[in-house]
Amino acid sequence: MKTATRTGTETEARRATRPRADALRNRERIVAAAREMFVEYGPEAPLDEIARRASIGNATLYRHFPDRSALLVEVVRSVLSRAADTAERVDAEEPDAFVALCRFVHEAADERIGALCPLLSGAFDAQRADLDAERVRLVGTIEEMMARARQAGRLRPDVGHGDLMMALSQLSRPLPGTGCTDTDRYTHRHLQLFLDGLEAPARSALPGRSATLEDLRRATP
Repeated sequence: MKTATRTGTETEARRATRPRADALRNRERIVAAAREMFVEYGPEAPLDEIARRASIGNATLYRHFPDRSALLVEVVRSVLSRAADTAERVDAEEPDAFVALCRFVHEAADERIGALCPLLSGAFDAQRADLDAERVRLVGTIEEMMARARQAGRLRPDVGHGDLMMALSQLSRPLPGTGCTDTDRYTHRHLQLFLDGLEAPARSALPGRSATLEDLRRATP
C-alpha cells in the first residue's frame, strides 16, 4: 500500500514539474516573435511589442523570460539549434554534398541566422556552454559537408566553414528599421551568387584566410 502511494506521489510530482502544452506553445510563440522583432529593430526591440506580436500578455512573457538577457539567450540558442538541425538533415538527405551545402545555406537564411550578429554584442555571455555546444554542432556538420564536397571535386579547396558562415551571416542580415523586410527578396539571389563562387575549379586566389571556429565564437554565430 505504501509503495503504491509513493509511486502515485512521484507520478504527480513529475506531472507538476512538466511544462504544460499551452505553456510550451506560449514560449515558442514568444521566441518566434522575438526573433523577428530583433531582426527588424535590433536587440533593444520593445518587450511589450514582442508580447503583442506573440499574442500573449506581458505577464506571460516575463513569466518565461524575467529579463531581456534571458530572452536574447534563448533566441540565439533557438536559431543555432534549428540551423544545426537543418545542416544535419540536409547532409543526411542529399547524396551530393555540394547540393546539401547549398540547401543548408538557403534554409539557414530563412531561419534568420544573420540576426545573431547584433545579438552577440556583449548584452550577455555569448560563450555560455549551451550556446557553444550548438555552435560546435553546427560547424562540425558544415565541415563534414564541405569535406565531402571537396573530395567529390565540387568545392574549391581554399574555402573553409568560416567563409560560409561569415557570408551567410552578412548576406542574410537586413539593416534594422521598418523597411528592412524589403531586402528579404534579394537574400536568396545574393546567396546563390556566393555559392556559385564556391564551386571548383576556382577562378582566382582568395586573399587572407578563412575564419576559424574561435573567430566565429567572438564575432559571428
